[in-house]
Amino acid sequence: MERRDFLKTMSAGAGASVAATGLLGSVATTALAGQQTPALPASTPGAPEETVRGEMRYRTLGRTGERVSLIGLGGYHVGIQKTPQESIRIIRTAVDHGVNFLDNSWDYNRGQSEIRMGEAMRDGYRAKVFLMTKVDGRTKALAARQIDESLKRLQTDHIDLVQHHEVIRLEDPDLIFAADGAMQAFLDAKQAGKLRFIGFTGHKDPLVHLRMLQIAASHNFHFDALQMPLNVMDAHFRSFGRNVVPVAIEQGVAVLGMKPLGSGAILKSRTVTPIECLHYAMSLPTSTVITGMDSLEILDQGLKAVQTFRPLSHQQVAELLQRTTQAASEGQFERFKTTSQFDATARHPEWLG
Repeated sequence: MERRDFLKTMSAGAGASVAATGLLGSVATTALAGQQTPALPASTPGAPEETVRGEMRYRTLGRTGERVSLIGLGGYHVGIQKTPQESIRIIRTAVDHGVNFLDNSWDYNRGQSEIRMGEAMRDGYRAKVFLMTKVDGRTKALAARQIDESLKRLQTDHIDLVQHHEVIRLEDPDLIFAADGAMQAFLDAKQAGKLRFIGFTGHKDPLVHLRMLQIAASHNFHFDALQMPLNVMDAHFRSFGRNVVPVAIEQGVAVLGMKPLGSGAILKSRTVTPIECLHYAMSLPTSTVITGMDSLEILDQGLKAVQTFRPLSHQQVAELLQRTTQAASEGQFERFKTTSQFDATARHPEWLG
């Protein structure tokens, strides 16, 4: 099946069953027609419910029954400080201000991100957070080993959400769901109480996400969450927001947004501000918006975005998309889609097995 036909089939499936929701059906069925459609509002039927507690907003995580903070702490960026103490201070300050969704990965900074987060989770902090990490292994044996290593680094007996990392190749779903593939290691770990929920991530092309969901369905498996880039540039170019989000919402899979600032590149376009970027991603039906906060100043920026957030109107979204149309047209500010620069497993195939 050609890429365009495949996307039409998947999107039309979601659009047909939720056409009554208006905007959601419109986005799902016109995603590839080149039309400018607004972002799916956070109030879309099937989207996460939101509550406010103190200075933080919390949304439901798909069908899990969990509530996670509207903004999530990106794991890569808390492993690059000069000292572990600085990393721990950022993590604990975020948690003290209501951030309870913590992102990480087995391969971030050669394990330093998990090690430092594990140290930060001591003194009762583990009980305050929803802890997520990712593993790269595509074989059962390697994925099982990486899960155990993550547990040790994070100093915990269980991880709330473990995700298949960098699902960026069309063959990744086949490897993961093979008889001796990584999914079997995940299911074994869940049975053993080492993890609670299962998801996957990727940043390359919506087609790969849709194929992962399709292969999962063929194995009668339902993901709890999936993670993807969601930002003002994505709306124009190989869009996860237009093509994957409607399908995830229809299936009750929690949407985890990442790269709201495109790893900082979007700001170089001089078309939007950091707060506008975060508010756009928050206005989508995301359970949490994961963003890198490598200093207390950037953490404050993220917290301010939550405190000042009001869902963007259709008019505000349209204005943002119009402002970013030209800059986004060829993906130059989303190089994680167009180059291998962000593909850690391409540089380290041994992590895949």
